[in-house]
Amino acid sequence: MKSRIKKIFEFAEEKVDAIVIYNSVKPHLDKTFFYVTGLTEGVFENCGLIFYPDLSSEMIVSKLEADSAKKAENIPTKVMEDKEDLKEWLKEKLEGLDKIGINGSELTYKGFDKIKDSTDAEIIDMSDSIVEARNRKDENEIEILDKAGEIASEVAEEIPDHIEKGMKEYEVAAEISYLMKKKGATGDAFEVIAGSGPNSAEPHYTAGERKLQKGDFLVLDFGALYKRYRSDITRTFIIGEASDKQKRIYETVLEAQQAALKKIESGIKGEEIHNAAKEVIDSTEFEGKFIHGLGHSIGLSTHDGSGLSPNVDVTLEPGMVFTVEPGIYISGYGGVRIEDDIVVTEDGYEMLTDAERELKVL
Repeated sequence: MKSRIKKIFEFAEEKVDAIVIYNSVKPHLDKTFFYVTGLTEGVFENCGLIFYPDLSSEMIVSKLEADSAKKAENIPTKVMEDKEDLKEWLKEKLEGLDKIGINGSELTYKGFDKIKDSTDAEIIDMSDSIVEARNRKDENEIEILDKAGEIASEVAEEIPDHIEKGMKEYEVAAEISYLMKKKGATGDAFEVIAGSGPNSAEPHYTAGERKLQKGDFLVLDFGALYKRYRSDITRTFIIGEASDKQKRIYETVLEAQQAALKKIESGIKGEEIHNAAKEVIDSTEFEGKFIHGLGHSIGLSTHDGSGLSPNVDVTLEPGMVFTVEPGIYISGYGGVRIEDDIVVTEDGYEMLTDAERELKVL
């Protein structure tokens, strides 16, 4: 994983002698630990990792993780007997260094104190350079993301056969989670969204007790967790019968997504892709009903630090992976979102999710 360490240091605005990654307890685990080590098994709570500009690295783990840690390639590893071992290890490794980096975005305050108490060195937040590195996926990462997308896509194709009027939203969400695990996912990439009727107008709704009714929009937003990487797909269905208005909303969102996809290429600003989708929606009776950014980067985290939005300054490069998810949301009525994952290539982009996008009435 030396190439990943190299990327992090290449994006650094300030030189440091080492970067320290410290995991607290789940869910406060720094995903950079897994990015640098390549480990896909184990939890690694209260474990540490240090890597250097010469691209070497070393880590300290608990006895619980000793066997899992052996799967990391060429990383010297100390197995700690107790918490005092961690303190001594940090002091030994950081002694004599002038500047050390941390990932402030994924480090708890208590973890920061552990590092600070172990060194007199100046501490520099390297989170921006870590985000920049993680946003440019290598071939292995793209293969894993492709598999995560494949799992989610297959479930998106199959889930309509498991849905019927009268089901509760949480029952639909449970079916989705079950199907993903049957297909090889290690879990949900995030809490499944199953929003029906007026609940479908809430972009960050989850799943409640409402029963599916005839004429409902049903927004299903979910993703597969696979080897620590995540996919994210949304499909919107209609229960029983579609009104003319519902058809217009759906077709507008689908057209907006297609307009955005046509703009994707290396060298283009993310904001331009967002605007392509927004212009389609705002040219219709649904002006102003697209209320979020077009997409976000995805990888070890569902929201991996960048996005396709007027609020994010990003120029697309090969290896970047984003969601493309326009939507229309009408409070009290319902909403539609269509979302897919893409990877930017030299020639444009490739789809990582490929479930059917045409309107489907269940």
